[in-house]
Amino acid sequence: MSRIDETLAMDRRRFLRAALGGGALLAVGGGWLLPRLRAAANTPVGRPGDVLLEIFDDAGHDLGARKVAKLVLSDAQWRHRLAPAAYEIMRQDGTERAFSGEHERPAVPGLFRCVACATALYDAATEFDSGTGWPSFWQPIAARNVIERHDSMFGMDRIAISCAGCDSHLGHVFDDGPQPTGLRYCMNSVALRFVPRHA
Repeated sequence: MSRIDETLAMDRRRFLRAALGGGALLAVGGGWLLPRLRAAANTPVGRPGDVLLEIFDDAGHDLGARKVAKLVLSDAQWRHRLAPAAYEIMRQDGTERAFSGEHERPAVPGLFRCVACATALYDAATEFDSGTGWPSFWQPIAARNVIERHDSMFGMDRIAISCAGCDSHLGHVFDDGPQPTGLRYCMNSVALRFVPRHA
């Protein structure tokens, strides 16, 4: 074997030893990392505590403000609780495709509750046809039941709306709605559950 062949063979052996050593390191690192990833998926998202909500029965009667425990779950629990589309929108701040959802002007009176925690969000009487392809309302059923926060994603300056009962993303509010408020609460259909009104 020539000196060049010996050098190449030695370089190959060194390379294989380094690769195997790196693989062992990766396996050890993976053994360290995977439990932490699992723990993160099972760590509650948000701060537990009480929140003051306006409570409505399914007939739409306002039962008054009450302190209730905010729904705080781990990421794994949210994935189990919500359908994939609802999880993407409500927990990952996504948006459903226009005209793809339900709840566009129901034929009967009722109210809309949060899919995640059943907090009352909108009365169907305040829904209007915005032509946008998303359920739109000129006001929430109670201001305390929704949270407004500044949203500058995608280079747009908007106000995002979340459910006060569980911090789940619902949609956005815009100032191009009808009177009496002039607002358009543009919601994702998969975040809402319609409850027909019973007398």
